[in-house]
Amino acid sequence: QVQLVESGGGLVQAGGSLRLSCAASGRTFSISAMGWFRQAPGKEREFVARINWSGGTTYYADSVKGRFTISRDNAKNTVYTVYLQMNSLKPEDTAIYYCNTYPPHSNYWGQGTQVTVSS
Repeated sequence: QVQLVESGGGLVQAGGSLRLSCAASGRTFSISAMGWFRQAPGKEREFVARINWSGGTTYYADSVKGRFTISRDNAKNTVYTVYLQMNSLKPEDTAIYYCNTYPPHSNYWGQGTQVTVSS
């Protein structure tokens, strides 16, 4: 099992920035990629960004490309941290943001962290 804890959400004005963090622990040796996902009210959860564990190649949804950056730290005491730097935020970025392995594992969804962007 992999344990994932998201943090860093909040309320920000349009044009502002936030950095989300995801602490991954447990069987992290089994991870080949990590991703960020989001779910807005009344909508299905969608892919936001992904980073490959080996090599660090990144991929982004078109809606966030050029504004969001996914990155990761090396393990500290067996805990890895994956970040999502979000710049130039828009009201349509308002959602609960989740991290998970990529592809996502159904057992690893956590509580997520709320991001609210006011206009």
